[in-house]
Amino acid sequence: MSAKKHIIALNEQEREQLEKIARSNHRSIREKTRARVLLFTDTNRSREDGGCCKDSEVASRLACAEWTVGQLRRRACERGVLEVIPHQEQSKRKAPKLDGRGEAQLVAVTCSAPPPGAARWSLSLLRERLIEMEVVEHIGLETIRTTLKKTRSNPG
Repeated sequence: MSAKKHIIALNEQEREQLEKIARSNHRSIREKTRARVLLFTDTNRSREDGGCCKDSEVASRLACAEWTVGQLRRRACERGVLEVIPHQEQSKRKAPKLDGRGEAQLVAVTCSAPPPGAARWSLSLLRERLIEMEVVEHIGLETIRTTLKKTRSNPG
């Protein structure tokens, strides 16, 4: 078995702050669990004092996955121990195709009369109309479908 690549060695100040977070009633469960994971994996504490545990032991104690413990240790080594506690927004998430104004225009078109020769609005007709109105350059049918489902529109 290989040695751990990411070692957590807390100083006294970091340990106090993590213990405060772990006991807090004003923090989310996720933040409290992250603090506990870091406290359990601290190599500056002996096993009897609640530190220096294996990932599998920490995972079973806190009812989380062993992979979660390893990833949290990795991020703590890369970013800093106290930086991994709060939730961070996903950096690679794409912006939505339709913003609030675009959704409103989609619903308005859906509630209007269908084009001549069509009994009702289809997803492809809605897509063509949005592109024609220059709301978006291109959009998928699934985006239109989920947007309409989300808005609970009633086209009649």
